[in-house]
Amino acid sequence: MRAKLEFDLATPEAPPATSVQAALKLLKSGFLFRYAEMGSEGNEAALLEQEFATLLARKYCIAVNSGGSAIFLALKAAGVQPGDKVLLNAFTLAPVPGAIEHLNAEAVLVEINQRLVIDIDDLRKKAESSGAKYLLMSHMRGHVADMEAVSALCENIGIKMIEDCAHTMGATWNGVQTGNFGIAGAFSSQSYKQFNTGEGGLIVTDDEDLAARAILMSGSYMLYAQHSAAPPEAVFARWKGTCANHSMRMSALVAAILRPQLPLLPTRNARWRWLHDRIAARLKTHQLVRLPERPPEEDYTPTSLQFFMEGLSQSQIEAVIADSTRHGVPIKFFGGDVPTGFTSRAPHWAYIAPQPLPRSETVLATLCDIRLPLGLSETDADTLAQVVIESLNEALP
Repeated sequence: MRAKLEFDLATPEAPPATSVQAALKLLKSGFLFRYAEMGSEGNEAALLEQEFATLLARKYCIAVNSGGSAIFLALKAAGVQPGDKVLLNAFTLAPVPGAIEHLNAEAVLVEINQRLVIDIDDLRKKAESSGAKYLLMSHMRGHVADMEAVSALCENIGIKMIEDCAHTMGATWNGVQTGNFGIAGAFSSQSYKQFNTGEGGLIVTDDEDLAARAILMSGSYMLYAQHSAAPPEAVFARWKGTCANHSMRMSALVAAILRPQLPLLPTRNARWRWLHDRIAARLKTHQLVRLPERPPEEDYTPTSLQFFMEGLSQSQIEAVIADSTRHGVPIKFFGGDVPTGFTSRAPHWAYIAPQPLPRSETVLATLCDIRLPLGLSETDADTLAQVVIESLNEALP
């Protein structure tokens, strides 16, 4: 009899009871907006910003309404203007190039390698040929590039790097947390990330002007003093009146749900690594499976698992996916002709000028992805792997 997974892989990790209690307390008070004209001492959003800045070992933090907003505001506060070129690794999700388009800037896509991270040589080539002065470094699906090499290249050429850390909350490269390599890091608390608030975003930086501009543009009105992890008044004085209000601030309710989850990060990430490695160890025994390399410098935080179905045509891969889905394990596929669900790649982004990416397209042509909810038991993890293996066996001659 074929294995079948009964656990729904779309099940997010529920916020803890302490988040529910904090949310109920705030709901009863009615103070769901993060600002108050009579002052906001003890405001949940301000407290979150201070705690998250400490967690990331950065000076400033700005809480906003989504990860996409965090990327947009970080880029805009860093100085990106309409028409500017912004370098971006070709393996990412649609909201990332979407943030560049939101700025009326131009995305310059950079090739990726077999490790699913940015190709350093192509980054250098595209930076020099385009004249771009910004890099939006997306740590897509939790895969971290050689950030020392990327940082050195950016410094040598004079490029400002903003990190998209939506999939790397707590991940490190050589002991340094992602979000600390660029001038700013953007994080997400969307339901399938390390923290679940439905939607939410956070920007961290040590740049006082970037922080002040982001706070003003997020929608603080003239209540910016109610931010705790923020620059002094003199910095705001340089920018107030010149920064448009984009109304992207985080609500106090979202912050109240998020704050109790911060201490859970190490435990959650350890669980995710255990699930990932257990399933990966089973899958890589199959002759049609190859997993991306994970170098020792990378301490990863995998909320999903990526693997390549090698030696199969696109139609065969899609048949394997259909069979696996029937047995309870939906697999996302980056090589499809049309975007499906959250999954897309550069040819699907019609708002970006077509750019040749032969190496990236070859890499993504067989790339598959499985969500890893924390609620999976050891038995569930083994069943998941078995379903995929049995579906792959159906494709063998």
